[in-house]
Amino acid sequence: MESPCVACCRLNEENVCIGCYRHMDEIVDWRKKTPDQYQQIALNIARRKANWQTPVAQKAMTQQEWLDARQRNRQRSDNAHN
Repeated sequence: MESPCVACCRLNEENVCIGCYRHMDEIVDWRKKTPDQYQQIALNIARRKANWQTPVAQKAMTQQEWLDARQRNRQRSDNAHN
C-alpha cells in the first residue's frame, strides 16, 4: 500500500498526525507492515477522518518518540510470531 503521508508531519495530543491521520505507531516502519496491518490502518484513517476535530495543540514527532514507536512495533511483531 502506498503511504498516505502528505508531508505535513505534526502530531496532535493523541500522537495522531494531522496530515495523514495515522497514529505515530502506524507511521513508524510503514514499509514493514503486513497487508492486514495496512488494511486496519486504512480503516483507522477513515474513522479518524470522519470524527476529526481540529487539534488544540500539535507538535513535531521527536526522534525519541520515533524510536519508542519503532520499539513498540518490533515487540508487537515479535509477539505475533511467537
